[in-house]
Amino acid sequence: MNLLRVISAPIGRIFIALIFVISGWNKLFAYTDIQGYMTSMGVSGELLPFVIGVELLAGLAVITGWQTRLAALALAGFSILSAVIFHMDFTDQIQFIMFMKNLAIAGGLLLLVANGPGAYAFDNRHRTD
Repeated sequence: MNLLRVISAPIGRIFIALIFVISGWNKLFAYTDIQGYMTSMGVSGELLPFVIGVELLAGLAVITGWQTRLAALALAGFSILSAVIFHMDFTDQIQFIMFMKNLAIAGGLLLLVANGPGAYAFDNRHRTD
């Protein structure tokens, strides 16, 4: 069981954070389109650099296990906020699924906040157990 915990922690961090890193990276190459979409949803397009930064930096922090709890908390808040702002049209089945996906991701991230990064994390570099 211990081997399973050791292996699943870094893989889980990668899986849960990869969506943010890829999304942030892709926003760099569709900058104008994303700004337009944000504006159409009532969010200032001037926030896009902040959004990209949060997705990339916090996503990479979770993957590497550096400041994991703080990064996971930031991404959980980001996921909930984006669910409420962009996916609240429950008459559209796709938007409902996207809303629930964001809540599920936030839940996984909150488990990282509660339990820490697990094995193979920069946060553990000074541990002596």
